[in-house]
Amino acid sequence: MKRLGNPLVSIAAPLLVLLAIGGFSHRQGRDRIQALPALIVGTGLVLTGTVRRFRRRRMLLSEIKKKFEDQNY
Repeated sequence: MKRLGNPLVSIAAPLLVLLAIGGFSHRQGRDRIQALPALIVGTGLVLTGTVRRFRRRRMLLSEIKKKFEDQNY
């Protein structure tokens, strides 16, 4: 299994989302808009990582299946 290079980078996006939610809850009125960019960016980074991980696992599974089928013939 691959070791993480820097664990702080791994938790940066979820922390950005938490910071945005905290900032959103503490502000009132039109000042809440200032917390939206951090929320959007953090959520986008989390979703991008999830999709990338899903695609990588699916590709790995298809390669394993292909090698297994090649060995059976």
